[in-house]
Amino acid sequence: MDLGSHSSLNKHLQQTGIPSGSQDKVSVPDSGPEMAEPQVAVAPVVTSKLSVKAPEFYPSGYNQNFNQNFTDSSYEDRYDGYLTLAEYVQDFLNHLTEQPGCFETEIEQFAETLNGCVTADEALQELVELIYQQATSVPNFSYIGARLCNYLSHHLTISPQTGNFRQLLLQRCRTEYENRDEATKGDETTRKQFHAFVLFLAELYLNLEIKGTKGQVTRAEILQEGLRELLNALFSNPVDSNLICAVKLLKLTGSVLEDAWKEKGRNDMEEVIQRIENVVLDANCSRDVKHMLLKLVELRSSNWGRVHGSSPHTEATPENDPNYFMNEPTFYTSDGVPFTAADPDYQEKYQELLEREDLFPDYEENGTDLPGSGDPYFDDIDDEMDPEIEEAYEKFCLESEHKREQ
Repeated sequence: MDLGSHSSLNKHLQQTGIPSGSQDKVSVPDSGPEMAEPQVAVAPVVTSKLSVKAPEFYPSGYNQNFNQNFTDSSYEDRYDGYLTLAEYVQDFLNHLTEQPGCFETEIEQFAETLNGCVTADEALQELVELIYQQATSVPNFSYIGARLCNYLSHHLTISPQTGNFRQLLLQRCRTEYENRDEATKGDETTRKQFHAFVLFLAELYLNLEIKGTKGQVTRAEILQEGLRELLNALFSNPVDSNLICAVKLLKLTGSVLEDAWKEKGRNDMEEVIQRIENVVLDANCSRDVKHMLLKLVELRSSNWGRVHGSSPHTEATPENDPNYFMNEPTFYTSDGVPFTAADPDYQEKYQELLEREDLFPDYEENGTDLPGSGDPYFDDIDDEMDPEIEEAYEKFCLESEHKREQ
């Protein structure tokens, strides 16, 4: 290589961003006194900032101490680390908001903790207020909040003279309920808060179970009447947001409310539907909202999307069931043409397939061998488990049983 070539190489290195004097080069042994050392560019090494000693990552809003405190063995230990009952309850509510799937596994311990520390009227009222605020201010918590209320109403042992958990909860809801007419006419913020209350009350109606003296489980009658009056209030001021709330309420509880009213011989749902039709005709609501209302009327006309068999069960036949052949297998001829039981030549073609299978009795349809008697490989297989595997299996069963008992 001559000096001209060396000069060209330096120019190339400069164009690629690597100086000719850079340490990122590899020397090639000389092959002669006049040969210059060529410089070869090497990609720069990227240094990672990740470290195995980095602190564990937690999402924003996640309390690192909650799970540790809550899964301890006793309520004293679980409550330890919180300055007040309100902090502990609020932390659990936030935990359920982020991980609603934990409800089934953690609600029992939560109720046990409350039974140990909620011993005064003021503490019980504070508990009710915290749950109510969470259910009406946090999106999508109304359902899990209603389930929480139902569980605590049956498992909290404190029952002061001012009322038990369910009674205090209904009293709190009544306070908001009595302001329904003013709320539906209020500003956007007021209406938004009121609509959250309406949907929470709907979830309570569906989830709050009242046990009778004979053990029967019913829904709270007072909530049924309350939802009827809330619908009247929403339709009395037919602005878009109120009507949208009414649609959500009826989609959620319409079928249950209508069944309950019919059992009493009442036609309240007919009156509600008539009111909706009047709103569509007369109110100055948006086109989209009117479309939502009409879709709701259509949903109700289809029995709220429910399908009930009106005729006794009869054996399905090609004559009385248009879907008779829907679940039948599909076969293919040698030419790749599909045919089913609906094909006129089905019997003939199906019999041909059966005869073809008789020629290969030891093969499945997918071509794999079927184990049969006399096969030395399968005859030598012992049905008993290896002792080590059997011991591990028994340990697994015991651990599973222990977890279920906890």
